[in-house]
Amino acid sequence: MAKGKIGVQMMMLKGKVEELGIFETLKRVKELGYSCVEVSQIPMSPENVAELHRASVYFDIEIASLSASIEPMVPGMPGEFLSTDFDKIVADCHTLNCKFLRIPMLPFTSMGNKEAVLAFVQSADNYAEKLAPHGISLYYHNHHAEFQKFDGEYLLDIIKNNTKHLGFEMDVHWIQRGGENPVTFIQQYKGRVALIHLKDYRIGTLSYDFSKGMDMQSFMTAFNNIIQFAEVGEGSLDIKGIMEAGVASGSKYFLVEQDDVYGKDPFDCLAISATNLRKLGFADWF
Repeated sequence: MAKGKIGVQMMMLKGKVEELGIFETLKRVKELGYSCVEVSQIPMSPENVAELHRASVYFDIEIASLSASIEPMVPGMPGEFLSTDFDKIVADCHTLNCKFLRIPMLPFTSMGNKEAVLAFVQSADNYAEKLAPHGISLYYHNHHAEFQKFDGEYLLDIIKNNTKHLGFEMDVHWIQRGGENPVTFIQQYKGRVALIHLKDYRIGTLSYDFSKGMDMQSFMTAFNNIIQFAEVGEGSLDIKGIMEAGVASGSKYFLVEQDDVYGKDPFDCLAISATNLRKLGFADWF
């Protein structure tokens, strides 16, 4: 079987970056056995870009992908965007020897609106075509919202079927939460997926303080929100099947991510995920 490369989505380490700095954070990532990262929610200041480059070279950590939205998620939202900072984003990719750029999610104002999504899709595909001559591929990262249906078709499939140049970064937790099987859904995107977020899906313990009385509305809110983000191998997803389907569908990078660590140290969570992935037979993917 072909091999992918297992890495870390740095969104879950943004607090560590603030506490320890980029260099020390990536040192800890390397000590856990990971040798590639996706950079997200880390400000791409000149100083941070320089530190990412220094650390990636020193520790032999590959920068698998960077993050960039096309436009602000809501009007006036600060940040760097392809529509306003195209040359700078391309330069950062080249500095970090990074060939993949990923759009983290739909603009907030377009969610649930098919026409607004189609406008976004056209713009995204245009930027994917514009980035290609620079040696950079553009990918779209899904959540569960893209499993809303319009005329019987998933929004995510609408995005796929109305683009030629845009690729997909599949997040297996959000596929599961959207009601689909991550293994079979990844297979449907063969040739369009190069990045996968490894994020397990767990049903947690109901937490409700009955000593304060019973309020049905607040109880149902607690009851309906017991789904948790789990360390890889600690939930209910078919991780081995996902890895096999991913690499067979063209995925190169499998990035461990956990949106909420529920009070744990994220390095401890990454260690658990790495141990479980090795036990599943993927030690040589690190």
